[in-house]
Amino acid sequence: MCCVMTKNSYDSIAAVISTGQYRQAEQMSRVALLDAPADENLQQLLAFCLQYQGRHAEAVPLYEQMLRAHPSNGVYWSNYASVLDATGQLLKARDAFARAIPLNPGVRTLLQQYGLLLIRMGDFPSARLVLLDAYDLARDLPEARIYAARACSLSADMNGAWALLRPWRSWLPMADAELQLELCKVLSMSADVTGSAEVLDDLVLRGFDSIDIRLLRAGFCERFNRLDEAEALLLSTLDGSVASSPEERITAMNMLATVAMRRNQPAAARQWLEQAGPDGADDTAHFFELAAAADKLGDTHAAMRALGEAHRRKLAQLSVVMPEAVVPGAPAVAFDMPQVTVESYRRWPQLIAPEAQDSPVFVVGFPRSGTTLLEQMLDAHPQLQSMDENPFFNRLADLLTSHDKRILDDLSVLRQYDADELRRSYYAMVDERVQRRPGVRIVDKNPLNTMWLPLINRLFPNARIILALRHPCDVILSCHMQDFRAPTLALACTSLDRLARGYVQVMQRWVDESTILQPAAMNLRYEDVVDDLPGQAQRIAQFLGLDDASPMLGFHEHARGKTYIGTPSYSQVIEPVNRKAMGRWQKYREWIEPVLPTLDPMLRHWGYEVDA
Repeated sequence: MCCVMTKNSYDSIAAVISTGQYRQAEQMSRVALLDAPADENLQQLLAFCLQYQGRHAEAVPLYEQMLRAHPSNGVYWSNYASVLDATGQLLKARDAFARAIPLNPGVRTLLQQYGLLLIRMGDFPSARLVLLDAYDLARDLPEARIYAARACSLSADMNGAWALLRPWRSWLPMADAELQLELCKVLSMSADVTGSAEVLDDLVLRGFDSIDIRLLRAGFCERFNRLDEAEALLLSTLDGSVASSPEERITAMNMLATVAMRRNQPAAARQWLEQAGPDGADDTAHFFELAAAADKLGDTHAAMRALGEAHRRKLAQLSVVMPEAVVPGAPAVAFDMPQVTVESYRRWPQLIAPEAQDSPVFVVGFPRSGTTLLEQMLDAHPQLQSMDENPFFNRLADLLTSHDKRILDDLSVLRQYDADELRRSYYAMVDERVQRRPGVRIVDKNPLNTMWLPLINRLFPNARIILALRHPCDVILSCHMQDFRAPTLALACTSLDRLARGYVQVMQRWVDESTILQPAAMNLRYEDVVDDLPGQAQRIAQFLGLDDASPMLGFHEHARGKTYIGTPSYSQVIEPVNRKAMGRWQKYREWIEPVLPTLDPMLRHWGYEVDA
């Protein structure tokens, strides 16, 4: 009789749960358990009711009790992991998920929960593997692609992220607004800011609004030079007209500081930043912005203190993402292919390749050397078209590595068919990022393509390459002050010593390989452009075979008319050329002085002085 009553109770409670009346079902479960306190089905129903009501902490001991009796029950382990996750017991939740997944093979949602937990814990490499496993179970599901792409971006696997997100336009509009908002964020993380803005605009046009949406809109407005609109959106999160959390208010104040800096109001920016404080332990942007404000105010010591904290936090993050790069003795900058030697170059077979006018124009140079200024000058010319920074050669290298890891070690193995296919892949990637205008040459600006000279030369041996140069001390100071997204570059910038070593590594490699490969390259000094813009524009025009240099002189007006410029210099290249960035390092000489011996070979090679 007792068993019949329990079965009837179980069915009745389950029926009430199915109608969403969780409070009533909870009360029924508790009453039934008075008669059958050891009935695990009733215990599970009670735990479900508590979970559904968001009372996760109360469900934890119930699952622990059930697991003591049934330690191999996969359902119990998965639910236990979920409630631990919801109560912030992340370490215990991680261990519970690790027990649950083998007991529930092929359950995508469980893998997805686990992967997102690992992201919150900062274990991005593990999260990437778990979320890619979840994607493999549902390759056509946007949700699986979006979360896997997020983990790839956080793990510096940008190629993987782009591949996963490639069909995103076909997903719009998404019925799940929260998932569409996640897509917006992941596209931005993956450096597709214009696509991210398009996804957000769709949500706004459909009437969705939240603090999260307002903050994202404000960020896009700032990047697209709509500062008044950005400020209005940010202030709306602080004026009490909408409910906002303390975390959201901190984010808004930090973003208001960015707007103030764009308006050349460093004192106001510093005030916003000091009022807000950092947005959590992982917030490096706050300290980079604080350093920029202090720098503008002439407070160099405060700037360096803020940078020290920014890079301390950045290094802690990078130690998780790329632990092999932070061990003692690791190179300041890791190269993805061995250096070309005279002997290895002699083995390269002669191949048919495009002429200069049918090849891209490559703009290279160490970051913060004036590459964005040069790119905007070139883009202002009607015979040239730029496309912001894209790591196309990293992606081509990944294609080669996936085919045979030995290819990058010896490019002589590439034959005509291989080179033709790689060029087709290159232009396919270009077409993903920009709609090419007929009859124009593409400008491929990526400072770190300096490290890919051999592969560039193998595919486009007749291409014109412009190496942007700037005083090495100004370069490393400016890099040290930037919150770079690319992990390799971000790591190199975490200290002035590492940065100086990395600069010399990269530039010496360029000098050595260009001596061997003899590319069609010209050097362009930032200081010469500032001192004589018309003369340097004429030099560039002659080098590229352009009849008229005059369109390049109005680059800042052209840049101001663009919707988006995707580099750290976006707020500077919409202004005319000026001397504000020249010799800036002298204010920080006491911090730069110790690394001058490291920089000395390149200072002498490029002809730069260090005496004021």
